[in-house]
Amino acid sequence: MQQDIRKLFEEDSKLEKGQMPNGHEARFIEKLEKELPVKKSNSFFFLKIAAAIVVFLGLGYGVFTQIDSDSDDPKLAEIKEKKADIKSLGDISPDLKKVENYYLASINMELAKMTYAPENMDLIDGYLKRLSDLNTEYDELNKELSETGPNIGTVDALINNLKLRLNLLQRLKDQLNELNKTNDETISI
Repeated sequence: MQQDIRKLFEEDSKLEKGQMPNGHEARFIEKLEKELPVKKSNSFFFLKIAAAIVVFLGLGYGVFTQIDSDSDDPKLAEIKEKKADIKSLGDISPDLKKVENYYLASINMELAKMTYAPENMDLIDGYLKRLSDLNTEYDELNKELSETGPNIGTVDALINNLKLRLNLLQRLKDQLNELNKTNDETISI
C-alpha cells in the first residue's frame, strides 16, 4: 500500500494533459446558477430609500415641534426671565449680596486710605492697572452670570475676583508703608 511519492509524480507527468471539453465552462456556470441563483437587483430598493427618508423627515418634524413647544412652556419662560434679572451676586441671594458689599466696601476703603506720593506713582500705577483689569474681568463675569444664570463656577470666580482685588490693595498698602519706612530711615541717617 505504501508507494513512493516520487514515482507517483513521475507517472503523473508522463500522462497526457488533456484539454477541457468544449462548452465545459458554460455547463459549469449553468449548473452553478441552478444551485445558487444570483439575486437580481430588487425593484423595491428605491422604495426602501424613500421609506427611510419619510421616517427621517417625520422624526425631524417631531423633534422640531417638541423644541418649539418647549419655548411656549411657562416654567421655561420664567427661568429665562429670572436669568435676565440677574445683574450681580446680590441678585442671587441676600447672603451673596452681603459678601459682595463687604468686599466692595473694603476695596473702596483701602483706596480712600491710600496716600499718594510722586516717588511712589510707578508702583501705584502698576497696581491700579491690575485692579482695572480685574474690574473688567468682574464685569465680564457679571455679564456671564446674567446670560447663563447662576452656577457655582461663576459665583466662585466673582468672589475670588473680589478677594484678589482686596489682597492687591493690601499688598500695595504694605509696600507703600515699607517704602515710607525706608525713606524715613535714609532721611534720618
